[in-house]
Amino acid sequence: MTHGANPGELDVIVVCNGCTDRTATIARSFGQPVRVIETELPSKPRALNLGDQAAKTFPRLYTDADVTITIDTIRRLAKRLERGDVLAVAPSPQIDLAASSWPVRACFDITSRLPSAQEGIGGSGVYALSEAGHRRFHEFPMVTSDDVYVRIQFRPDERETLTFASSIVFAPATIKDLIVYKTRAHYGSFELAMLFPQLWENSGGSNTVALGRLFKYPWLWHKLCVYSSIAILARCRAMLQLRRRSFAWRRDETSRLGAK
Repeated sequence: MTHGANPGELDVIVVCNGCTDRTATIARSFGQPVRVIETELPSKPRALNLGDQAAKTFPRLYTDADVTITIDTIRRLAKRLERGDVLAVAPSPQIDLAASSWPVRACFDITSRLPSAQEGIGGSGVYALSEAGHRRFHEFPMVTSDDVYVRIQFRPDERETLTFASSIVFAPATIKDLIVYKTRAHYGSFELAMLFPQLWENSGGSNTVALGRLFKYPWLWHKLCVYSSIAILARCRAMLQLRRRSFAWRRDETSRLGAK
């Protein structure tokens, strides 16, 4: 991220939330412009709020730990926000499937053909806000999907996914990990739709129609079977967890292997 940055161009805040590895030590080894904050609570919203409290300037960019972005991407996001006609931007996601099994690759192939794949806020692991955009909410609430929470603060015409900027997102390695990943995503969506029904109208269009059209192509049927099976299972698990309020955040460690 900092490679190629000009002096004073970036203020990088790494928030280690309940980390038990060497993340904080490694981050500190970079020196300026990296600052490290540590908290014992393994809560992502808590980490985001701590980072916000320490941040000094706008635009402000938020990125997941298992995502790779370049200084060029950061500059393009910031420059787009400078125009003022949109309040939130994100890069287009590039999914790294090098360590993924065939079922995972099949699922992501179908996903790439759906409208949701064009939505960077919630798909790229990175989003950036202008100062005016950040004023839409005081702090991050204790919800599972912070990126989708941010997305629904803005109408489609107030946010943009940049086709000329990208981030690398590392996909889960196994079908088991993919189900965990999908369950977490569905749970986050169900939770937000329940807590913020009016804002949920900004979430974006449904994939249902586009998914149905893909069944016209026989060469995709085997992949569609994998995708549909995983989607149904993940939705059912998420709904059950929501009813029981039994969801606990779980990192997808397999997706982090490629990011190391």
